[in-house]
Amino acid sequence: MRRDPLLLVEDTPSLQLVYESVLKTAGYAVRSAGDGASGLAAFRTMRPAVVLLDLMLPDRDGLDLLQEMLSIRPDTHVIVITANGSINKAVAAMRAGAHDFLVKPFDEQRFLNAIDNALASAETGADPVAGPDRSIDAPGEFIGESPVMHQIYERIRSVARSMATVFITGESGTGKELCAQAVHDLSNRASGPFVPINCGAIPTELMESEVFGHIKGSFTGAIADKPGAAAAADGGTLFLDEICELDLNLQTKLLRFLQTSTIQPVGATRPRKVNVRIVCATNRDPLQAVRRGQFREDLYYRLHVVPIHMPPLRDRGEDVNVIARSALLHYAREENRAFTTLDDEVKALFRSLNWPGNVRQLLNAVRHVVVLNNGDTLTRAMLPAELLGDTVRDTPVRSAEAAPVLTLDALVGKPLAEVERLVIEATISSHGGSIPRAARVLDVSPSTLYRKIEGWKTPGRS
Repeated sequence: MRRDPLLLVEDTPSLQLVYESVLKTAGYAVRSAGDGASGLAAFRTMRPAVVLLDLMLPDRDGLDLLQEMLSIRPDTHVIVITANGSINKAVAAMRAGAHDFLVKPFDEQRFLNAIDNALASAETGADPVAGPDRSIDAPGEFIGESPVMHQIYERIRSVARSMATVFITGESGTGKELCAQAVHDLSNRASGPFVPINCGAIPTELMESEVFGHIKGSFTGAIADKPGAAAAADGGTLFLDEICELDLNLQTKLLRFLQTSTIQPVGATRPRKVNVRIVCATNRDPLQAVRRGQFREDLYYRLHVVPIHMPPLRDRGEDVNVIARSALLHYAREENRAFTTLDDEVKALFRSLNWPGNVRQLLNAVRHVVVLNNGDTLTRAMLPAELLGDTVRDTPVRSAEAAPVLTLDALVGKPLAEVERLVIEATISSHGGSIPRAARVLDVSPSTLYRKIEGWKTPGRS
């Protein structure tokens, strides 16, 4: 029997007995309480490292009890339990400082995994709630000291050791995958695999196989067994980028995976258990996708537990020049150049630009300079022409003289595929050839436009 008993606060006697049995069989000592008052009394006496707390109690609100427990002992790791229809309460509990949550009904393995993770986090002294004296050093590969990024760093550290799903939003190029990697690297799963998969870059008909795997011979071209990303991430983190591009049929299977922690490869007859933490990201507004019927509402609430919004580069102040100088030094070493700094005119220009491609666009611009120039200082004359012509904040987008003007008469009578192509090409042209900017206007991901453009080049594809 492991020392340091857990505290279980559950008002349903039958569930209390089930949970106690599972815990004791796994070697845990446990003390139970059937309501908020006795649970708080036991908490004051025990001061447990981990609490299992049902949010629906007969004598008081579970969220209030959670907050009172954390005010008494802030380093307590509370795992909240809620009913399937009350995921919003689980989200509120995570924001109030809960370490993790379980939605009824859950299986035994998910139950024990949550407890193991909470205990591992408690043993390392990780505080589930970010304190005011926590270090603000940038985690992972992030660069920048702006106040808005300090908030991001705090949120990453706060959520990293939880099992809760992290939902990252932000424009293309803001560092969503860096954020996901940082969450993984600071978690108890850091020694396990980090498996990224881009839901917008893989054809729909191949996506199920990519995520859940397939068995040899299950379809034409399946010449060998393939484990899939979910199995490859067992014991680690599965990062689902561009999650809003996922086909609706596959969204149903992903929801079942989240509920059961099981996967069934294409062609397999039996499911198998995996222990995976999900981190997802999108450059779209996920709620808009829900309202338009493009994203399942129940899946949204399953995934959108701890949101992290990555700010655009234009909102990060002097970070743009800090990142630019770091990239300049890095690329100068790679290319054997002498660059060490940016001149003042370039710094002022970088602060004024909109950066529609965000950090990715900035890095490309700096690399362009280093490859084609030399010297100790990066000057305005070295910058690529398309950057100098880019949108400056509070200035209208420069017009594209060659952009075609589409009218209703010009579209009526044409095949739908041709209408789509004309609209996409006109939108890209009117935004200076920028596919990311056109994608934002058309409310699709850039990868969707890239796939369509590639299809137009290849006969027989669309």
